[in-house]
Amino acid sequence: MKENELNNGGFCKVIGGTHKGKFGYIQDKNISKTGHVTITVLQDNGIRFKTL
Repeated sequence: MKENELNNGGFCKVIGGTHKGKFGYIQDKNISKTGHVTITVLQDNGIRFKTL
């Protein structure tokens, strides 16, 4: 998935890092002060996590 394809409500599967293998729906897309795109992902079980 490319950065410009990230939209609220879209499905996301994390492919690397701490949350690798987790998936859910994008709730919040943000650009950090350092210029990185961060997203908050809501899993089916109600747990949210933030990832790059």
